[in-house]
Amino acid sequence: MQLIVELFGNVGNFTWQQALMIAIGGALIWCAIGRNMEPSLLLPMGFGAILVNLPFVNTEAIETLFNAGIATELFPLLLFIGIGAMIDFGPLLSNPKMMLFGAAAQFGIFFTLGMAVLLGFRLADAASIAIIGAADGPTSIYVANYFQSKYQGAIMVAAYSYMALVPIVQPPIIKLCTTRAERLIRMPYKPSAVSGITRILFPIFVTLVAGTIAPKSAELIGFLMFGNLVRECGVLGSLSQSAQNELANLITLLLGLAVAFRMRAEMFVTVETLVILLLGLVAFIFDTVGGVMFAKLMNLFTKNKVNPMIGAAGISAFPMASRVVHKMGREEDQANFLLMHAAGANVSGQIASVIAGGLVITLVENALAAL
Repeated sequence: MQLIVELFGNVGNFTWQQALMIAIGGALIWCAIGRNMEPSLLLPMGFGAILVNLPFVNTEAIETLFNAGIATELFPLLLFIGIGAMIDFGPLLSNPKMMLFGAAAQFGIFFTLGMAVLLGFRLADAASIAIIGAADGPTSIYVANYFQSKYQGAIMVAAYSYMALVPIVQPPIIKLCTTRAERLIRMPYKPSAVSGITRILFPIFVTLVAGTIAPKSAELIGFLMFGNLVRECGVLGSLSQSAQNELANLITLLLGLAVAFRMRAEMFVTVETLVILLLGLVAFIFDTVGGVMFAKLMNLFTKNKVNPMIGAAGISAFPMASRVVHKMGREEDQANFLLMHAAGANVSGQIASVIAGGLVITLVENALAAL
């Protein structure tokens, strides 16, 4: 009898906000399984959202996981080792000018930062929201945690959701910003040989430069480049494979569960969450627009024209963005192969997004100190 009384008491404490969050958790699980959208992250995130919103569940274990992995910034850093080990910077090293597109495609971050401030978010929260536009989950988590934003759950869900939605969101934006004649531009790929020593020195060089230009990005860029150095050094083959597979997969699963701690109904079901999701979409759109428009501007001054769609691959969503651009190029012209050019812009976007995160932290800290 006591058990029945407690059960009905718990059910009585169940709110519509909790029911909504459980439905959102179910939707994330459906996206992961039914649509194969970032399943290694959306599946644990969705299940965790269900778990933490049950009225009778003690969330101390997930809170401990959150404090150990996200509050300490451990999970994003470890995940970047795995991401770095996955990335082949060969296409970028063969065509270094692709780095420009990675920089241009961060425009949405700074545009959205201004919009978020105008909408009334405090500067630190606005910066955390704007980083959604980087299309880089670990960087979004790092910046939001750095500023101790109370909107971490919404920011993390938006960042990873829009990463998964790259094939849906980007094509219509790209088509709106380009003409068919521009999308038909061919870019012959003539790869230059990249020596082993160049591949080894590149991550060290990037760490030195980025750590000097944007010191706040040094940790993230350092772990990313360390992962790439493990890949390219030639003497840690088994560790490179482990970083790409076991380490990255395990940390991603734990990250998804830990993020769910910030998806409790009282923290997530707010008007601000809806605004954050919309601002994240704005940041993502303007990142894409920024990259495409930079390519169009570049074509005004260069003899060898660039297919403007390449600019859209400058976001950090690797390798989805480069695949989207390549697919759109083939739809216009079956003989147009843009994959390697897009991959060069895409991996440069991975570097640029981390540096942008560090720059945003520095700019916001300086602004707050001046107030």
